[in-house]
Amino acid sequence: MKISYQPHGICPRRIDIEVEDDIVQNVQFIGGCNGNTKGISSLVKGMKVEDVIDRLQGIDCNGKGTSCPAQLAKALEENFT
Repeated sequence: MKISYQPHGICPRRIDIEVEDDIVQNVQFIGGCNGNTKGISSLVKGMKVEDVIDRLQGIDCNGKGTSCPAQLAKALEENFT
C-alpha cells in the first residue's frame, strides 16, 4: 500500500510511504534537508511499522513540537495501524 502524507510543522511538504505486509518498503520526503531525510528513509527501510512508530514518535526539532521522524511516525500510525 502506498500513501502520500502531508506533514505539519516541518520543512518537507510531503512524505511518500510504501508499506507491504506491515514492513516499510520505501519512504521519500519531498523537500527538507536532503541528507537527513534520506538517512531516515534508509534507516527505517525493512522495519516493522510498529517498531518505526515506537522509535520515532515524540522526537522534537528545535522546539517545534515535532520533527521529520515524528511526522513519519504519525503518518504510519494514522494510515497503517
